[in-house]
Amino acid sequence: MTKQQPYTDSIAVIGGGPAGLMAAEIIANAGYRVDLFDAMPSVGRKFLLAGVGGMNITHSEAKLDFISRYREAAPWIADWLENLDAERLQAWIHELGIDTFVGSSGRVFPTDMKAAPLLRAWLRRLREAGVQLHTRHRWLGWTTEGALRLQGPEGELNINPKACVLALGGGSWARLGSDGSWVAPLRAQGAAIRDLQPSNCGFICNWSAFLSERFAGQPLKPVVASVQDKDDQIISRRGECILTHDGMEGSLIYALSAPLREQLTTVGEARLTLDLAPDRNEAQLAAALAGSRKGQSLATLLRKKAGLDALKVALLHERFDKSQLSTAEQLARAIKQLPLSFNATRPLDQAISSAGGVEQQALNADLMLKALPGVFCAGEMLDWEAPTGGYLLTACFASGTRAGEGVIRWLAPA
Repeated sequence: MTKQQPYTDSIAVIGGGPAGLMAAEIIANAGYRVDLFDAMPSVGRKFLLAGVGGMNITHSEAKLDFISRYREAAPWIADWLENLDAERLQAWIHELGIDTFVGSSGRVFPTDMKAAPLLRAWLRRLREAGVQLHTRHRWLGWTTEGALRLQGPEGELNINPKACVLALGGGSWARLGSDGSWVAPLRAQGAAIRDLQPSNCGFICNWSAFLSERFAGQPLKPVVASVQDKDDQIISRRGECILTHDGMEGSLIYALSAPLREQLTTVGEARLTLDLAPDRNEAQLAAALAGSRKGQSLATLLRKKAGLDALKVALLHERFDKSQLSTAEQLARAIKQLPLSFNATRPLDQAISSAGGVEQQALNADLMLKALPGVFCAGEMLDWEAPTGGYLLTACFASGTRAGEGVIRWLAPA
């Protein structure tokens, strides 16, 4: 049964992640009534998941470096960050009574490293501002008359708010509410949307049975990974990753997921080069590996003279035959330039985030859909991506701020 509840004196925010909650706060603080709807039994579920192991809220690096992390979308997101950048975001967190600190990597965390206290404080403030939360309400699109359709516990609601902010997430972690089901209804309304793709994801290759069975789940560190981007520039990152039974994942791989995914799209294969000994150059390694082995196995030589652990030695044997590792020079070159090839990404639902979404050309500067006046979009459903390290969350907060301010400007009397 469909119930008519117009909400004509309200602003509707659809989606209770960081972008939606921030938009709701901005709008409510301007004196408007806000009704926030979320499909899950409680809001902020993916936000809480991001806090498992440490709530990395943003990053402290220089602003220009920070903005560059957004690649092609950097100019667009730089515009949002004019109103809520990393420093202002930290100040906002402090206003909630949550202290922060900067880790050795430059990442910014709440002092207790947890997401739940921050979310509780935020929700308390939103309720005090008058924001009404409606959980278990799934957005279905629009009626033929233009009303918003919501499937709630008591049936379908058709509502007609003054304006609407859609903050429905991307396409990863569907069990937490970000399932990409919004793509079809928005396309039907004429919005330009790039297909959702995995971002900050693992990649798949064909390991030998020995490597897969013996080393799956083990960390590979420290290494430098390099990949060629679509402009033929070499991107290199230092860090660590994890060997899986059929590929690799972890922070180092996630940081390079965009150019790797682009290679898969254009040539059907993604190529990565690993430097297994980043603290020594090729000449130093060759000198250390030269001379008699004195009865030592190659594995022992590589461990003692090059500092390679068992996984790194196994990777050398995985990618090179004995004839390619017969001299000190060959060994040094292989250690510094170990080639890997991936044939697929992990599935979208297993990715930390997604690329693609509502294209910039479909929106005005306030993130309002040109095809649907009064309907704004924010968060991961927009066409941008970023590495982990606080960049994802910061842009979600900033886009929610921009959309919320856009609603206020749109509703303001001429």
